Amino acid sequence: MKSRFAPSPTGYLHIGGARTALFAWAWAKKQKGQFVLRIEDTDRERSTQASVDAILDGMSWLGLAHDEGPFYQTQRFDRYKEIIQQLLDKDEAYYCECSKERLQILRDELTEKGEKAKYDGCCRGKKLDTGVVRFKNPLAGFVTFTDAVKGEISIGNKELDDLIIARSDGTPTYNLTVVVDDHDMDIDTVIRGDDHINNTPRQINLYEALDWDLPKFAHLPMILGSDGARLSKRHGAVSVMAYRDEGFLPEALLNYLVRLGWSHGDQEVFSLTEIVELFELKDINKAPASFNQEKLLWLNQEYIKSASIKHLLENLAWHLDHQSVDISTGPTIEAVVEHLQERSKTLVEMADGLKMFYQDFNEFDEKLAKKQFKDAKSIELLLVKLNALELNDWTAGNIKDQIKQVCDELGIGFGKIGQPFRLALSGNGNAGNIDIVAQLVGKERTLARLQMALDYIAQHSH
Repeated sequence: MKSRFAPSPTGYLHIGGARTALFAWAWAKKQKGQFVLRIEDTDRERSTQASVDAILDGMSWLGLAHDEGPFYQTQRFDRYKEIIQQLLDKDEAYYCECSKERLQILRDELTEKGEKAKYDGCCRGKKLDTGVVRFKNPLAGFVTFTDAVKGEISIGNKELDDLIIARSDGTPTYNLTVVVDDHDMDIDTVIRGDDHINNTPRQINLYEALDWDLPKFAHLPMILGSDGARLSKRHGAVSVMAYRDEGFLPEALLNYLVRLGWSHGDQEVFSLTEIVELFELKDINKAPASFNQEKLLWLNQEYIKSASIKHLLENLAWHLDHQSVDISTGPTIEAVVEHLQERSKTLVEMADGLKMFYQDFNEFDEKLAKKQFKDAKSIELLLVKLNALELNDWTAGNIKDQIKQVCDELGIGFGKIGQPFRLALSGNGNAGNIDIVAQLVGKERTLARLQMALDYIAQHSH
């Protein structure tokens, strides 16, 4: 059993494409079959190597490994020419020399009458030997097929025209290449977006003209933005790799994608193993799915919370490199990641939160400093008490005790020293449990930052 993912390298791998790849991959794995990756690069003007690389990088980051491929259509032109010639020889195709101008006039006339704009078969009986090659679509009857998602679909042949299967330079077109490839690669089930549904009757007629067995078809509903419009960049429909850059874990994105149009009861969180185990084409919704960035963010946080430290570090490494965070001096990275794990929605947030443990800063958030650095006495007392702690006693528990002693001696609530201490430690007020943070920041840096807070108060107390 085989399925395939067949993107065109005319841009990055986007959310819709990634979901199609995931569904095709999950189906193949469920059937204990093969997943084929095919690059449909016959559009030479728009296809680029950068786009090919973006597709391969995206698939690799998501962990959707292919069993066969990647195959490239540009390396199969001889095979397509052979099939085009076969169709010409069987009188299932013909050359057409109609000019673009004639076709445009025809299109305009039909549109004006409120009819479907389609080719009128002008060159069908002319026995030409140059021009584009058109497939002789049957003139009567219906194309009927059962789609695994949409159910039975029936289209009258009179609705379809004689589609072009080869351009005048001999290069094949999409509808021809996809049929030849799916046949040659033994694809059992074609899983693709429902923007292809209009091509399917035409392709079925090609299969039948070539006496080939038909695959099954499953057309996935499109993904809409939260406002009901087609998903676009303003909804966050960016490259899959942009989600990596924004700090999402690949498994969180996959989990989110599988829930866009597929469900299993009320379950929200699925491991890849569960996706493969539970996935059925019949459970795909017919209606379009709605993309919700907040839901994705929630899922990502759930995955970060439950991930192993090792797994987080593997995914965090790229972010640390790109943010130039040097973790060679300071606490162990494992201890810091464990501390940040509960409070980070993304790996970018985690990488930002890491900085205060390894990098010193020379200024405080001005707005917060004005509000919280008012009482030098409590900070001075905390500095004295923490300074008195031996290095081997520099633990969260002991630090907490010293904070409590300051509160008791000065008769103040915890917040009166806790908030200024948090700002002193972090520079921006973003820190978790201050006793754990101070332990991880280390004695020397903690004392230096408290002194910096005192210097700030001295400078601004006039």
